[in-house]
Amino acid sequence: MATVAESSEANPIPPLPPPTPSPSEGHSSNNNNNSAKTLDETTTLWVEYAVQQAQLYQKAIEEALDSALEVSRSRLSQIRSTSSAHFNQTIDSLQDLKSDYATYEDLLVGKIKEGVVIASSHPLITGGVAAGLGLIVLQRPRRFLYYKTLRLFASEESLLSRADSQVKELRQSIDLLKAESEKLEKRALHGEEELLRGRTKLRQAGKQIQGVIRSAYKIERQAGGLKDILGELPRTQASRFRSQVSKLASEAKRERTALTKEVTKISNYGISV
Repeated sequence: MATVAESSEANPIPPLPPPTPSPSEGHSSNNNNNSAKTLDETTTLWVEYAVQQAQLYQKAIEEALDSALEVSRSRLSQIRSTSSAHFNQTIDSLQDLKSDYATYEDLLVGKIKEGVVIASSHPLITGGVAAGLGLIVLQRPRRFLYYKTLRLFASEESLLSRADSQVKELRQSIDLLKAESEKLEKRALHGEEELLRGRTKLRQAGKQIQGVIRSAYKIERQAGGLKDILGELPRTQASRFRSQVSKLASEAKRERTALTKEVTKISNYGISV
């Protein structure tokens, strides 16, 4: 781009010739020829200048492309060399790790073989060590060994006193358990009695409710018969009684409906009424 700027400064655009005045009557044919020649020369200079500028721009673009390609090639070569170095380093690390693992594995196998050889050459020591480990690791042999050790280091009286105290603690725990179980049994019996008593009371209440329902039904029938009797009387005398009878009949029906719902609830609890 700097080359293009320098070239543009070195070859400035030639100025256009001043406009020629319009020919008037009385000008000669020589002036017309001179103006046409000047126009042709100006056009030729403009074309040459445009061609030079196009060549300069093309050259600058080619140089820029060449430099970009060169930079890309150098960066690709650097990345390739760096990645290959890291890959080789990783392979070397894996090989070192593999060699270390093989060394430790050989060492462990050698130690195991050495231990097997020593154990086979000293069977008594091996059996004693195995028995000791069994006594320490297993629960029952460990408990047996514990009590045996206590008997060795403690007197018979101390052992008896300790056993006596443990027996007393167990007896107290059993007594508490019995007392608690008796309390729970009493509560269960009381609840069962209350349940039976409640069922009996509910059954009796249901029977009483059924009696009241029958009474309410009788009242409704009596009110219906009384309405028929009032229908035979004159309307002026029977209107007051008819309203009172209707009110009583509706109340009896409402109470009968409510009591029927209560009987249904009692039956839903599984109590036959």
